[in-house]
Order: sequence, then structure tokens, then C-alpha cells
Amino acid sequence: MNDLSVFQAFVLGALQGLAEFLPVSSSAHLALAPWAFGWPEPGLAFDVALHVGSLAALLWYFRTEWIALVRAALSIAATRRIETVEQKRVVLLVIATIPGGIAGLLLEKKAETAFRAPELTAIALIVMGAVLWIVDARASRARKIDEYTNFDAVLVGCAQAIALIPGVSRSGATITAGRALGFDRESAATFSFLMSMPIIAAAAVLKVPKALAQGGVTLPLAVAVITAAVSSAVAINILLRFVKNRGLGVFALYRFALGAAVLALVAYRARH
Repeated sequence: MNDLSVFQAFVLGALQGLAEFLPVSSSAHLALAPWAFGWPEPGLAFDVALHVGSLAALLWYFRTEWIALVRAALSIAATRRIETVEQKRVVLLVIATIPGGIAGLLLEKKAETAFRAPELTAIALIVMGAVLWIVDARASRARKIDEYTNFDAVLVGCAQAIALIPGVSRSGATITAGRALGFDRESAATFSFLMSMPIIAAAAVLKVPKALAQGGVTLPLAVAVITAAVSSAVAINILLRFVKNRGLGVFALYRFALGAAVLALVAYRARH
């Protein structure tokens, strides 16, 4: 992390923020950019530190919803009752977070090493791009966000757990799962964004101290986090507006192109 220039940190922050909420995999971009351009490898702790910026954008963008959810959670703790829409959503978000949390604890080492292989990332980009496109094109659009059930939350949570593999995309996997369950694009995307907060916050609590211990609050790290916050807010806004009237095929095409480019670069480097 100490070897990164301010420009490199800026680029990584922008990539993380944009790709975190668009279904194109932020972890893939953060793993591939240093590999492709020959930059210093910042490490997973730096990647997670960037999520502090994304977390800030997420909390700000959905601030009204989060205030209502916090109040609902406090009400549940006080009354032991689950009656309102917000109280039910709190429970759903807790359920949806559990699979990803368990997977993160069990597969942390592989997420830092084996899962970051360029070939695996490229294949995940292409395969999940195809799944995203097919599911989105064929899924119905009848269900709304308030119709999520506990079982739906478990399935979408399992999809989030798969996103430990760079190239899968947390938002891509959870939005695809939501679409497969019959939710309209906006509802699937909104629930995906809301459920990302606990897992991002938990990862930040666990990993940010490690990132700071590696070099403290440096100028490149500060630039990267601020850039990630701004670009995350832009990505959330873009996607929620985009999905109201358009399908997700354009993101699948981007994933195909990026995956193919990575495989081509792997083959080229193997020969030279």
C-alpha cells in the first residue's frame, strides 16, 4: 500500500466505487488493475479500506431508510415484536447477511490468495455475466421489495456469499438472485444495496485496522477512500435510474469483454 502513487490510488478508488454497486465486480477490477498495469499489489486490506468510502455513500444515499431501520431495530429490541414493514425488513437484512458473514470467515485466506488468480476472475466475469443476462431477460417483474420473505433473504444471502470470488460481483449476484425470484429490477437492486451495508461494515471493522497498521493514513489511502465514496454515490444513482426502464444486458456485455481481454492478456504473457 505504501508504494502506491496518488494517481494509482485515485484510479483504484474510482474503480472500486463504480464497480461496487454496478454488477461488474469491484473485487475483479481491484485485483486485475495492478496485475494488468504492473502496479504494486495493495492487498485485500487496502481493498476493504476503500469500502469505507462506499459505505459512507451507501449510508448517505439511503439515509432516510437507515434511520427508519435503526428505529425499527430498537423497537424490536424493546418490544420483542415484529409488526411493521421496517421491522420485517430489519429481520430480512439480518438473515441475508448471515451466509456472507460465514463464508467470509471460513474462506478469508482463499479470498486473499487463490480466488484472486486472473484466470479465475476472467471466467467468473464471463460465466456470471451470462447468468445475469439470461436471468434478467427471462425473469418476471411482478414482485416488489416489501414482498421479500425470509426464504428469499436466505437465497439472496447465499448469492452474496459466492461473491467472495473476484469476478462474481456482490451486487451482480444478489440482483440476479432477486430477479430469479421474480422481483422487479429496482426492488432487486435496492434490496441488494441495503443488504450490502452490514457485510461491508463488518469487513471494514475487521480489515481497516490492518490496512492502517501497514502504513497509517497516507495521502494515497485518503485519496482512494474519498474517490471511492464519490464514485459509489454516482454508481448507486446511475443503476437505480437505469434499471427503471432498461435491462442489465449492457453490464453482461461489459463483463464478457473484460473477461475475454483478461484471458487474452494471460495467454500473451504466457508466451512471452
